Formats: sequence, structure tokens, C-alpha cells
Amino acid sequence: MDHSHHDHAGHDRDHHDHAGHTHGPGGHVHAPANFGMAFAIGIALNSAFVVVEAIYGFASGSMALVADAGHNLSDVLGLVAAWTAAVLSQRAPTPRFTYGLKGSSILAALFNAVFLLVAVGAIGWQAILRLFDPQPVAGVTVMVVATIGIAINGITAWLFASGRKGDLNIRGAYLHMVADAAVSAGVVLAGLVILCTGWTWLDPVTSLLISALIVWGTWGLLRDSTAMSLNAVPRGIDPAAVRGYLEQCSGVSQVHDLHIWPMSTTEIALTCHMVIPAGPPGDAYLMDVAHRLKRNFGIEHATIQVETTPASPCSLVPDHVV
Repeated sequence: MDHSHHDHAGHDRDHHDHAGHTHGPGGHVHAPANFGMAFAIGIALNSAFVVVEAIYGFASGSMALVADAGHNLSDVLGLVAAWTAAVLSQRAPTPRFTYGLKGSSILAALFNAVFLLVAVGAIGWQAILRLFDPQPVAGVTVMVVATIGIAINGITAWLFASGRKGDLNIRGAYLHMVADAAVSAGVVLAGLVILCTGWTWLDPVTSLLISALIVWGTWGLLRDSTAMSLNAVPRGIDPAAVRGYLEQCSGVSQVHDLHIWPMSTTEIALTCHMVIPAGPPGDAYLMDVAHRLKRNFGIEHATIQVETTPASPCSLVPDHVV
């Protein structure tokens, strides 16, 4: 005698917690409504700058500028992917896509990470070749173009500044733009040193340092997006703590077949079997469990199957069985 309950368990009591999302708190669906113009302006500014920076980078012989242009191109794609995923995540569920298209944000993150690492590999290879065969660099051009980059990245960051605390995707865009402004500042510094000293080797070295910085910043994105695409427990969720909470719930003698996975980059789902020998605990009990999972762990979508006879073997009891 099994009883299932999906976490629409908290829809009544938690209705006002669902700010900006029909199923979870603080959803990134604010982005298209409140930040659509910010995305559009940021994409337009950065796209124009990528073209200008690449042209002047090749014309001036600066691999540092070319590397920074590649980085800014990844920002454009990142903004496009984030905006697209935010829009797609609002799509209503269908009989085939029962979660809607919320997972598109995970695919967007994975795409950005892979694309960026491929681009960095190409840029790094060119920088190494240039390191062994230094070429004259137009230091003033490098400084002027990179300074424009600081301004554009700063403006784009400012566009997202107001939403950085309430929306994880907006915060990510904001921090990325701030970091890019810092990278452009490094290019300006390299151009100044080259102008004063004539050390042309500093340009490919700066390019390699920028590439290393991008790899360092991207590795976590690649790791987390890959893990999410494999339905790993999201970072920040302690599965042992979740299991411990469920096991101490009133009347529970055992918890098994526990699964926790990301529906998107901002929403988490859970399923489990709870053995309650005293019998079905009722809707209010399950609603309270779901409410606490959401409040304590940020798990908005919980499906709990109640089993009442410990002696009845459940084929999913062993942890290695899924």
C-alpha cells in the first residue's frame, strides 16, 4: 500500500515564497522580464567590442588583445546562453518534457565551459609560438583598446548589479563582467610596460596568464555543469544531512531509494521511500516534510513514497540499486 506525494506540498503555505517562479524560490525567470534589456545591451556592447578588439589585436600584433577578444567572445556566448536558458526555463511542461525545459540552463553552462576551454587552447598555442618568436607590439593601441574593454565590461556589470543578490544567474553574469574588467586592466598594464621597456615577450606572457586565469575560472563551471548533467547531488547539498532529517521524522523506521538531483542550475528535486509502520501519515505530514526540505535544504520538488510494512521487501532498498 504505497502513497505518493509530490511537492505541490507547500504550494498553499509557501505560495508567497515562490517569488519569480511557479515552482521554486528566487527563480532565474526574473532575467527575461527584468533584465532582458540588460542582456540585450550587454550582448550588443560586447559583440561590437570583440570585433574591434580582434581587428586591432591582429593589426597591432598583440596576442594579449586577441586572447582578451576570445575571452570577451565567450562572454557574449555566455550571456546569450544564459538569456536563452532563462527564457526556455519558463516554458510550460508538456507530456513529453514533464519538467519543461528547465535543464536548458545546465546545457548552457556545459556548452560555455567546453567552448571556452577549446578557445583558450587555441589562444594559448598561438601565444607559445609567439613567445619563441617575439613580434613588435603597438603598446599604445593595446592600452587604448583594452581600456575601452574595461569601460564596456564595467557598464555591463553595472547593468546587472541591481539583481546580483536576488538571482544566481544575474549574479554570475555580474561577477563575470567584473572579472573581465580586471583582465582588461592586466592587458593595459602589459601595454604600458611594453611601451616603456620594449619587452615584446611580455605580450605573449600576458596572453598565457589570461588563458590560465580563464581556465582556472572555467574549470569549476565545467566540473559542476558536467556533474549536474549526470544528475549528481548539487554542490551545497549534504545528502547525509538530508537523509538524517528524513530518518528522524516522526514514525519513520527507514529511508531508502533516496535521490537528489538538479532540475536546473537553480532548482533541486528529491525522491525517496519512507517506511512508516504506523500507517499512512496523511497529507499534512507530507506537506510539512516537503516544507522543511525546502526551507532547510532548498529542495523545492520532493516526491515521497510511503511504505507501511518493514517486512515487505522493496526491490529498491539496497543503496546500489537505482
